[in-house]
Amino acid sequence: MLDGGDAATRPRHAPADHPAVPKPKVGILLANLGTPDNYDYWSMRRYLNEFLSDRRVIDYSPWKWQPLLQLVILSKRPFTSGAAYKSIWNHEAGESPLMTITKSQTSAVAAEMRKRHGDDVMVDFCMRYGNPSTKSKVREMIAAGCRKILFFPLYPHYAGATSATANDAFFRALMAEKWQPVTRTVEPYFDRPDYIEALAQSIERAYAGMERKPDILVCSYHGVPVRYLMEGDPYHCQCQKTTRLLKERLGWADTEITTTFQSRFGPEEWLKPYTVEEVARLAKAGKKSIAVCAPAFSADCIETLEEINEEIRESFEEAGGETFTYIPCLNDDAAHVTALSNVIDDNMEGWV
Repeated sequence: MLDGGDAATRPRHAPADHPAVPKPKVGILLANLGTPDNYDYWSMRRYLNEFLSDRRVIDYSPWKWQPLLQLVILSKRPFTSGAAYKSIWNHEAGESPLMTITKSQTSAVAAEMRKRHGDDVMVDFCMRYGNPSTKSKVREMIAAGCRKILFFPLYPHYAGATSATANDAFFRALMAEKWQPVTRTVEPYFDRPDYIEALAQSIERAYAGMERKPDILVCSYHGVPVRYLMEGDPYHCQCQKTTRLLKERLGWADTEITTTFQSRFGPEEWLKPYTVEEVARLAKAGKKSIAVCAPAFSADCIETLEEINEEIRESFEEAGGETFTYIPCLNDDAAHVTALSNVIDDNMEGWV
């Protein structure tokens, strides 16, 4: 994915024994959550251990959490999570759908950057958990001559458990570098008109292909504990605003769209309503046809392809629901690539 471009050369006025230096470039490093290398027990255990040991994700005291994680959770969960991954795995490519989609997104953004800026900008991706690691990609970009790096976590909404921990990994990678590049991180883009437009277009395309318009669109966002909101995390408010802006762009009434939260983990109260419970309530209330989208995810992954399209669908149908439509994430859709590229250009201002 990374293209080093011009070969490294010795600076013009440097002595003969001076090491070669690559031509300076701007690096765009896209970052997503991550993926296990495979769905077998040990691959899943390594991935889950890294993920669930992150204090941004699970902030309980390590002396309480780690024994539970290592002795109980990681002895069982790799089997159930591995089965879930196997059900959605891209067996042809030998990787998870998130990896396949992120590669495609990166290629599309790189092509758009070449169109806009020529060879002065290079684009690559990393994963917060698993491979390719943030540290390895930062090292590659610096070796290729990137004296400026824009780090872009692919989360429209800011949350400590997503954007912040991705930034943490980026900053830790910089700590290991002898010559640190100038860096910027991208601000959340949950309310940008081009992002809302890309979402709206995806909804309109999906609805145009249906015989009957669903009774309601459920915007399902990944959940976080309510405590995080009380401690100042803006994620909940940003999700609510995205739904409101999407409703306004579509010209819908309040009764045609709703916000829910999924992927609850552990005993704490999380943001409500919980998607899995709300779709069942809607079915019992007479909403027999619903559509579900996931605006907080830039790419389809285990939480959308397995949790929404299997577990949440099942909850709706068992409660009497009849027609369940999952509308895919924006993935490598052209309008999404344009929106991401616009975000990059806005955050690179003055660099190219």
